[in-house]
Amino acid sequence: MQIDIKSPYLIFLGDEPEETHAKTGLGIAYWRPELCTGQYRLPGSGVDLGLPDMTPAEARAAGAATMIWGVAGVGGTIPEHWVATLFDAVDAGLDICAGTHASLTEVPGLAEAAASKAVSLIDVRSPPPDLPVGTGAKRTGKRLLTMGTDCVVGKKYTALAIAQEMKDRGWNSDFRATGQTGIMIAGGGIPIDAVVSDFVSGAAEILSPDNEADHWDVIEGQGSLFHPGYAAVTLGLLHGSQADAFVVCHAAGRKYVEAFPECLLPDIPTLIEQTIVCGRVTNAKIRCAGVSVNTSAMNAGERESYLNELSELTGLPCVDPVATGVAAIVDYLDENF
Repeated sequence: MQIDIKSPYLIFLGDEPEETHAKTGLGIAYWRPELCTGQYRLPGSGVDLGLPDMTPAEARAAGAATMIWGVAGVGGTIPEHWVATLFDAVDAGLDICAGTHASLTEVPGLAEAAASKAVSLIDVRSPPPDLPVGTGAKRTGKRLLTMGTDCVVGKKYTALAIAQEMKDRGWNSDFRATGQTGIMIAGGGIPIDAVVSDFVSGAAEILSPDNEADHWDVIEGQGSLFHPGYAAVTLGLLHGSQADAFVVCHAAGRKYVEAFPECLLPDIPTLIEQTIVCGRVTNAKIRCAGVSVNTSAMNAGERESYLNELSELTGLPCVDPVATGVAAIVDYLDENF
């Protein structure tokens, strides 16, 4: 599923207090900074992308073409007190692109206002129609899936970094987006968490079809097998991806599932073991190729010690996709797959 988002962008952050739920804005600003004109924050926002603060009208005057909904809150709703901003963007002549579960067209009067201004409302979280049920049939080519201990632990960043490292080495590879931010960055993909559960594995099969024997699809993971709310989409994506390799993603220091403080996170060896057990349903040869950790809260010395200890524990390359890069994981893939 390809989408056409006109650039440059104004990233809307609302009054979101935490970076955890602003992963869309943060991801686009990090991976596509050349497309970002500014950010629009309401009073109370605790997020700063390092972009100039602008209103929709100011952004349009500066050349922006689209306002990106930069927040991915629990449930994917549109807060009532943010609705006025959508109309301000339309009045300024900006397209609006959002990955909320609630469609922009469901906001009373917004579609009519957009039509009158000849601007577009782009709902990224709208899966293609007529998706099939998964078959489990073996596909050619190679696939890597990022698997998290939780949500917002770096699955997208890791997948993008691995795909880029492969491209830099001249490998035949593609990044396959499965969430709203990844789709906005890549310009296409399937929003897996918006697919009816019976068709999740089939959607994943379509996302990474037959390919050349040396081709790698690097697939953005979703949720976690141990998440009380989102494990279902994770399992369906794992089965449909038919992963040859997976990389575990974790946020150093996090002990409980984000927004579910009664739920302990699994340790990394347990997640590796469970992923292999579940993944063997569609690929008997599935193996872990490394661990990717967000160590942004650590200093350099702490990071090095932490990653070294984790590597000794797992026997695998352990990296931070931003601080250290993912070359060690791609080296491991080159030597073992």
